[in-house]
Amino acid sequence: MPRARGPGAGLGRGSAGHGRGSAGHGRSWLLRLVIAFAFAQGAVSMARPAVSYRALALGADETAVGVIAGVYALLPLFAAVPLGRRTDHGRCAPLLPIGVVLISGGCALSGVVSSLPAMAAWSGVMGLGHLCFVIGAQSIVARQSAPAEQDRNFGHFTIGASLGQLGGPIAAGALISGESGALGRTSALALLVSAGVCAVALTSLWRIEHRRTPGAGPATKKAAAKVPVTRILGARGVSAGIFISMAVLSATDILTAYLPVVGEHRGIAPATVGLLLSLRAAATIACRLVMTPMLRLLGRTALLTTSCLLAGLLCAGMVLPVPVPVLAAMLAALGFCLGAGQPLSMTTVVQAAPAEARSTALALRLTGNRLGQAAAPAAAGLIAGTAGAAAPFALLGVLLLAAAGLGLRGGRTARATSVPAEPAPVPPEPAPVPPEPAPVGPEPTPVRERDQADDASLADRNRS
Repeated sequence: MPRARGPGAGLGRGSAGHGRGSAGHGRSWLLRLVIAFAFAQGAVSMARPAVSYRALALGADETAVGVIAGVYALLPLFAAVPLGRRTDHGRCAPLLPIGVVLISGGCALSGVVSSLPAMAAWSGVMGLGHLCFVIGAQSIVARQSAPAEQDRNFGHFTIGASLGQLGGPIAAGALISGESGALGRTSALALLVSAGVCAVALTSLWRIEHRRTPGAGPATKKAAAKVPVTRILGARGVSAGIFISMAVLSATDILTAYLPVVGEHRGIAPATVGLLLSLRAAATIACRLVMTPMLRLLGRTALLTTSCLLAGLLCAGMVLPVPVPVLAAMLAALGFCLGAGQPLSMTTVVQAAPAEARSTALALRLTGNRLGQAAAPAAAGLIAGTAGAAAPFALLGVLLLAAAGLGLRGGRTARATSVPAEPAPVPPEPAPVPPEPAPVGPEPTPVRERDQADDASLADRNRS
């Protein structure tokens, strides 16, 4: 079965294990997946600050905002591993439209209800839809990309998320207004618009997954069912990749949920907050566009460790009451540093996990992400309620510094294990001894045959 060529292939050409007879969609599946992810993530990025503003309009304090942001991750926390098992056993594409429908419904109903518990519940539905979409999409990228292309293809895939994170906050900031008591009405409008934005993703989901996808046969289904979660987590590099991903996503998530709260306390308008969040997303896109040359220059371990270290310092620095231009510069640098963590952690988990349970490993990674999204905002809400609205960013700084340490340790371990042991000398095999030739008698000649015949006839005459 022909394999896709090396990293020089263009966007959408990484399809390991699939023949090139389907070149029509083989060259475009990744591009269409990026477009669909951009709309789905744009809707979520638009809805998350809108939920925070609507909760504030309904009388929520900082702690309640943190709880609502945490419920977004609650349902996905329990559903991730079963969905990953199901994806290992079969096709990935059906999860994508299911995710779009759940995101759209959660956004729309969050804008209609008028109680904080109901908003929290529909926020959880939104998070479940996002989980379905991401598990299906990441599994498609893992299956249809050659190992040498995974860093690049995951980087391109996460550009879709960054595009959504770029446009969503701008749209939310343009629609939401806190003037004349209109915050509740305009935030509800932003949630309804985000539902429509997510529905557009359905137009790009045709023929995303190749029909002959490795990992969907009966033998793979039986093998995947036997791989326990403890074995997946025990594979070298999986747990470190999960923690790094959790720390990076928690930083992005709390930044999205709590920058509006910081803006309210510092007198920053919602439109400016939306621009700041979009600036962070634009810097993340820039990082992912230049990830391939950075990997060639620094290597995966150095890039992952350095980016997490700088991001941790920048997050901790956001506690300071800096002016808006300085805050914008810090957010741009922070966005660039956060851009490397997600795609590199995806590749780390996929390559470290057992081949027959890669979707489950990606689901465990998403479980870690949702655990961080559930615990970090709740902890951030408690910290914000006692130490101020900007204090949660100090927590993020600690998480990212720990992630940098894990990335450095994981790189050293990988280098140590990648050096093969000195093989024992193998004695040379003796040269083969040719068999002795069989004795060959003298070849008969016509003269010898005539002499033997004359002797025989003479002996007959003597006897007679």
